[in-house]
Amino acid sequence: MARIVITRPVPEAGIAELRKAHEVTVHDLGPDSGGDEEGILAVAREADALISMLDNPLTARVMAGCPRLKVIAQYAVGYDNIDLEAARARGIVVTHTPGVLTEATADFTMALMLALARRLPEAERYVRAGRFRRWEATTLLGMELRGKTLGIVGLGRIGAAVARRALGFGMQVVYYNRRRANPTVERMACARFVPLETLLAESDVVSLHCPLNAESRHLIDAAALARMKPTALLVNTARGAVVDEAALVEALRAGRLAGAALDVFEHEPAIHPGLLELDRVVLAPHLASATTETRTEMARMCARAVMAVLEGEEKIPYRLV
Repeated sequence: MARIVITRPVPEAGIAELRKAHEVTVHDLGPDSGGDEEGILAVAREADALISMLDNPLTARVMAGCPRLKVIAQYAVGYDNIDLEAARARGIVVTHTPGVLTEATADFTMALMLALARRLPEAERYVRAGRFRRWEATTLLGMELRGKTLGIVGLGRIGAAVARRALGFGMQVVYYNRRRANPTVERMACARFVPLETLLAESDVVSLHCPLNAESRHLIDAAALARMKPTALLVNTARGAVVDEAALVEALRAGRLAGAALDVFEHEPAIHPGLLELDRVVLAPHLASATTETRTEMARMCARAVMAVLEGEEKIPYRLV
């Protein structure tokens, strides 16, 4: 019986099979509750398998301190918190949960886009504050999506799913990738490839769906924001550090950008205080994949990967290393 450590609670239905065959311990580690290197080492030192979260620092030091560790199953698509080279050097398998988040994240992106364009959070605050006394022709006027241009940065699975949904709202779609997407993907999404500068200048809504790496960190900086229309909206369900939050706050305060909707943050879970002060900002606590179906399937994907490694299977699902 192997020892499996899960760093934060996940849907029990997703790990039921693991519990039948192995010793499973679930902790509740976070940035302010034992989720640093020392905290991970304290709970995982004797683990054979680790199911990790995106904010767990799985460094070379942590791996060296867990000599029995055979597999890290990341409960996320992203994995920039894991030292992949250190894992490869130690023969530790690393997996993640690709694909499963696509539809839920695309739905949530559209929800943020609509909430921002139609000023729903402002409207709810308006009603709760007792200010709704009569219908007014000019109260909280928003923006229609029909006929507007959506610029997608990163036409991968999620970006393409967002593009398909945007077509139903009558939007035109342009996109930017480091490498042009497959023509079939372009046709299905009815998306036109353009340089990033063109996308920023032409789009009424810019939606971010790129991974976080050295090239994409602060991709949306002060210069990028300056290229956008003052009436444009920015939506980020990718990774927080793709956006320079200080530059975003400055652009919003100066009226150089009409609004922003963010599900992820540069220094998550910390949020730039300026974002909390602005009305034309919609904020969510990293909820894009938060459906019962998706979060349960993510747990099952981690469980399948762990079981495959522990049982010595040759083919490991969702493998990165």
